[in-house]
Amino acid sequence: MIYLLGGSGYIGQAYQKLLQQRQIEYKSLSRAEIDYTQVDVLKQALQIDKPDFLINAAGYTGKPNVDACESDKANCLFGNAVLPGKVAEACEATDTPWGHVSSGCIFTGSRPDGSGFTEEDTPNFTFRQNNCSFYSGTKALGEEVLAPFNNIYIWRVRIPFNHCDHPRNYLKKLMSYENLLQATNSISQLDEFAAASLDCWLNKIPFGIYNVTNPGAVTTKEVTKLILASGLSDKAFKFFKDESEFMQKAAITPRSNCTLSSAKLQRAGITLTPIQEAIERALDNWASK
Repeated sequence: MIYLLGGSGYIGQAYQKLLQQRQIEYKSLSRAEIDYTQVDVLKQALQIDKPDFLINAAGYTGKPNVDACESDKANCLFGNAVLPGKVAEACEATDTPWGHVSSGCIFTGSRPDGSGFTEEDTPNFTFRQNNCSFYSGTKALGEEVLAPFNNIYIWRVRIPFNHCDHPRNYLKKLMSYENLLQATNSISQLDEFAAASLDCWLNKIPFGIYNVTNPGAVTTKEVTKLILASGLSDKAFKFFKDESEFMQKAAITPRSNCTLSSAKLQRAGITLTPIQEAIERALDNWASK
């Protein structure tokens, strides 16, 4: 049996769907029912139910985007940096293995040779560099808080998308925004992310940090071309001339645009669909609300 925290969120719902499809018993904990933000409360629940594994998909992203985190810093800091530490304490005390949904948005750019950042690279879009959004800073802090613990997977997701019409879906965002920022990114197909991260535990691969992104990288313009080719939209996509204009006209805080390597996950035997193929498949199977 699996404990799921944050099951009502965008990523949490993907986990619920996956666990139901695979007929794996799970319990999605509601804070109204069990305040899992309290170490003693969560520890007691773990001791009673004795789940085989715990997934922490709880966190704070800000709605509609990370700009909202700038005006709600206390909740953002708690959800992304304090809460993971509390979960870690409870899981360590009860010897419960677990996985934490982190973010690849703690990086910016790519390695000097142009390749994607690996799990061994030090995050470079954090409070320590003083160059990041508050959201990215708290996600990086969350990983630092978890560094001393051993029985944990840290799964980095990036800009999730799939075939479902949802405001958090990257493809939906591109079709909705008036102007776009041209950038190169690694991204994660949501359902594949959930399956790959769960398989880390089911396949008993070593604990540690994993970049769970679809192989490759893609530019904003490449994605908009795929959207137009799919026939889902015929809008004339407009772009800011550069990041400076984007920051001046559309954003409050800097954005992470980066590429990550998923080679470590592939070496462990878990593979995701190449990025362009995954995008095309999502567009071909688009399901409107």
